Amino acid sequence: MKRENFTRTLQNATLTLGMAFSSFAMAQAPAAPPASAIPPTWAQGRTPEQAALNLVPHPPGMTALPASDIPTDKLKVPAGFKVELWATGMPNARSMVQTPKGTLFVGTRFPGNVYAVVEKDGKREVKTIAKGLHRPNGVAFKDGSLYVAELSRIIRYDNIEANLDNPPAPVVVFDALPKDEPHGWKFMKLSPDGNYLYFQIGTPANITVQPVTHAVIVRLNLKTNIMETVAHGVRNSVGMDFHPVTKELWFTNNGRDWVNDDLPNDTLHRVTRKGMNFGYPFCHQGDLLDIDFGKGRSCDEFDKPVLKIGPHVAALGMRFYTGKQFPAEYTNNIFIAEHGSWNRTKKTGFDVVRVALDAKGNVTKKEVFVSGWIQGDDFWGRPADVHVMKDGSMLVSDDVAGAIFRVSHSK
Repeated sequence: MKRENFTRTLQNATLTLGMAFSSFAMAQAPAAPPASAIPPTWAQGRTPEQAALNLVPHPPGMTALPASDIPTDKLKVPAGFKVELWATGMPNARSMVQTPKGTLFVGTRFPGNVYAVVEKDGKREVKTIAKGLHRPNGVAFKDGSLYVAELSRIIRYDNIEANLDNPPAPVVVFDALPKDEPHGWKFMKLSPDGNYLYFQIGTPANITVQPVTHAVIVRLNLKTNIMETVAHGVRNSVGMDFHPVTKELWFTNNGRDWVNDDLPNDTLHRVTRKGMNFGYPFCHQGDLLDIDFGKGRSCDEFDKPVLKIGPHVAALGMRFYTGKQFPAEYTNNIFIAEHGSWNRTKKTGFDVVRVALDAKGNVTKKEVFVSGWIQGDDFWGRPADVHVMKDGSMLVSDDVAGAIFRVSHSK
């Protein structure tokens, strides 16, 4: 046989053998699951028994209820307080920030809008100043500019209050953030010195060992545009504020899903030093090892929460009360908007709660402050954020009713 014929024969035999081996390997390998068998991220960690309960996230509020259909009279507050409808017509109204001149800016998660509420001729008017943004949940204000946190970037609208009817194109401040949709929306807070924007980057799934870029609270230096990590092990925080006296950062955190109805709790945390680690995904609520990722670990490795808020209440926006209108015992208390559970057989949350602290920052009391968004297991609204006004009253946003309520106190 000629050399070239021998070589061609050997090549053909090798190819035939390779194809046969590939076919054998494919036959032996398990078939890839169909796309429909891969659970969505919110269902990861769910047992077959839990799946049979048919618990799924509530549909987002994509429209605003007419004022006449909002049952404000169902909202209950302590004696001496009053709650009233303050503004409406803002689908999915969530995070709030107010300017020194009084304009209230409101972010959204799903519609992609940003709203401005202004006083005009003694009446409040709602303007939509931005549309088509991607998860513009977080808002902050500094030196005449509105900062908006989208899913994967921070943008800025300069001289915005002078241009509410014709807003300028936004300036991109920082666009190197992850693009993961799960827990990707941001809550944003300006530091007391005005030099940093603080926000969270949540975990990209219900329960997973995340990259170092996720499950963190970070801050962006507005002078250098350098981002640094403040705290680790934070599954998803959608509310944070600075203590009026100590200037320490406090934040709410949403616990993982699918342990059981009563575990784990959402939590309240205090950052006393840079680089703290609050345990996710290995430890939850400070004392509960994860059923999968906690093996071989100890909760003593991690920093503890200040307070267990409640299981699956979806603790979102929080503020320290710095006003003078409420009674003196409310000074420097924390108010938290509990968005309400979806992953619990009996719903919980759907309230605004008050957390009282002593001079050392220890919790002395936790109680419901505003209730009535839910009757039985039926809800008509979901509180998303709180904000203290200049006059000492407090605003509560509702992303299902598309409205904002005002809580005031009369002596």
